Amino acid sequence: MPLQQPIKLLFLWLLPLFASANHVHWMGNYDRALQKAHDMHKPLLVLVVAKDSPTSNTIIKNVLMKQKYVDIINEKMTAVIVTYEGSQSYPVEMYYTTEFPTLSFPLMMMSFL
Repeated sequence: MPLQQPIKLLFLWLLPLFASANHVHWMGNYDRALQKAHDMHKPLLVLVVAKDSPTSNTIIKNVLMKQKYVDIINEKMTAVIVTYEGSQSYPVEMYYTTEFPTLSFPLMMMSFL
């Protein structure tokens, strides 16, 4: 019986590794994602959603969960998903958006300045 607990913990620890290929690796902190994108020389993909938005949930579920998008996003971009209402994690004023969900590539835009 004592061996079952470590096996369960190991399984729970490894589960995200096995499942990660089927999902976009969304970061939840804008500043950390921006730094990671800069360090890895990848564009930053920002998905801004409104809290409890059926439209945002539908877009994520029906479009961004398609395998061809998952593979491209995970390989070529640093992705961050932020909630409009969570103003501490995203400087929404920078992008002048009031429509949700909104996709943007701010690192690419900033690199041309």
